[in-house]
Amino acid sequence: MAIVSSETLHASCVAIGEHAVLIEGRSGAGKSDLALRLIDRGAALVSDDYTVLMRSARKLLATPPATIAGKIEVRGLGIVDMPYRDRVAVSLLIELVDEVERMPPEPQTRRIAGVDVPVVAMNGHDASVPIKVELALKRLASSTP
Repeated sequence: MAIVSSETLHASCVAIGEHAVLIEGRSGAGKSDLALRLIDRGAALVSDDYTVLMRSARKLLATPPATIAGKIEVRGLGIVDMPYRDRVAVSLLIELVDEVERMPPEPQTRRIAGVDVPVVAMNGHDASVPIKVELALKRLASSTP
């Protein structure tokens, strides 16, 4: 598989089934915490804090940097080893924000390494956010032909 372009994003990433979900936000916004909560619901770690994104044809693949593969920072515990996956196709970017619009005006996307990725803003500290991430993925899957 030929890599066309790549970039590293300051974001955590988990795989839900065959879909990688990027989790981006400021320090303390809850990236690693949300990743842990999604892992508790059956997701798999791809990377924590930084994710390498590679475009191959029209796919965007997420993989961990070699130096942090299989590691996640858990506040209060430190760095924890964990099984991980690599080269998972990115389907969604969750942007962690303090205030979330009740009814967002229109779907948002962001171009990463030349690929448009759907973006959904969420508050990482909301108890329901792992369920909302899963719902967003299902909604995207049902709207894709």
